Amino acid sequence: MHRVVVLALDGVIPFELSLASRLFGTATDADERPLYEVVTCSLDGRPVRTAADFSITVERDCTALAEADTLVIPASEEFARITDRNSLPPGAAEALALLRPDTRIAGICIATFLLAAAGLLDGRAAATHWRHADHFRRHYPQVDLAPDVLFVDSGRIVTSAGAAAGIDLILHLIRADHGSATANQVARRCVVPPQREGGQAQYVERAVPTTTDAGTSATRAWALDRLHEPLQLGDLADHAGMSRRTFTRRFRAEVGLSPGQWLTQQRVDLARHLLESSDLPVNRIAERVGFGTGASLRQHLHTAIGVPPGAYRRTFRS
Repeated sequence: MHRVVVLALDGVIPFELSLASRLFGTATDADERPLYEVVTCSLDGRPVRTAADFSITVERDCTALAEADTLVIPASEEFARITDRNSLPPGAAEALALLRPDTRIAGICIATFLLAAAGLLDGRAAATHWRHADHFRRHYPQVDLAPDVLFVDSGRIVTSAGAAAGIDLILHLIRADHGSATANQVARRCVVPPQREGGQAQYVERAVPTTTDAGTSATRAWALDRLHEPLQLGDLADHAGMSRRTFTRRFRAEVGLSPGQWLTQQRVDLARHLLESSDLPVNRIAERVGFGTGASLRQHLHTAIGVPPGAYRRTFRS
């Protein structure tokens, strides 16, 4: 069984601390057998002070990290004060050194600071909470920070934006391990969206718009029913009753992506679902999702998830 180890450090935020056990712990196979074992540890096995008005007691110390298939580090209120390796919590660097080379690491919110200070993010892309993005860039220029996304998967290390973006990150990991059907099941049981649209740009504080333009949600719903059609920006703008420029501006403000990026994302998601749940040939799936040809589907799928349709189907076919 895949073992997930959660490392709780002083100042841990209870919401982020609970995500791994709640989401990974909900994932089961067709016979309702759990797919993950989730354990929580601290550096020394002693109680951990949280960011709330209580502490938590754990049964394991950091030696549990040596047995981790996936390590999850929830955010601590103290992480934003980590500016280099010398300011890491005492014992943190030694604990991280216990990990196997193939252990997957997931940092939630400002846990990115901890990973960066430990040198684990050098030369990698990463995400963190938008409020701390500028501060992070000043101290860790060697990390390719993506400030507008909900999470970044850079291979062995996956990082998320703030708080609830940890849900998106863990669902992404479950989807990568067991396919979208299992991730969707976990999302339904936890009453959360299986995949949120756009990035954290839509949550960044900004002045309230003074325009009275209608939103784009109705047009997005309209487009989802017509992914098989060759939809263009002009089609979407006409449906919304806006100019192309206004529609693009409003769309990006609401979704965090351009209309073209969003359409591609939705088509890839539908293609993945059809590969998992049907026996349709690749060319037929390409037509159904609006990519036109099997070659186009292969290119888009490889860009999005790094594997061709046949390999994806063999891995995640129910």
